[in-house]
Amino acid sequence: MNRNPSMDRLFQTIVNLQSVDECYAYFEDLCTIKELQSLYQRFRVACLLDSGSNYLEVSEATGASSATISRVNRCLNYGGGYRTALDNLKKAGILEDDESDLEK
Repeated sequence: MNRNPSMDRLFQTIVNLQSVDECYAYFEDLCTIKELQSLYQRFRVACLLDSGSNYLEVSEATGASSATISRVNRCLNYGGGYRTALDNLKKAGILEDDESDLEK
């Protein structure tokens, strides 16, 4: 994705939200329910893969397609976004290594 000032402002807006409640309000305005569900599904896929689940287990737990799981896995292993986000959540004590604290 090409960076540009408008995209930078979008991400800066997200970074400046100060609570989970503010995030809920903003993302409910910004995204459709389907878009939010897709974002959550990908996040959950990343968490499950990171905790050692295989593709079949991830698919059964999330309903994600093999294409989605493969893409998330590739990004988790070779990108920087998922890894950074998950590591930051673990450091903050928000996400356990085994992912057992995430609602299914």
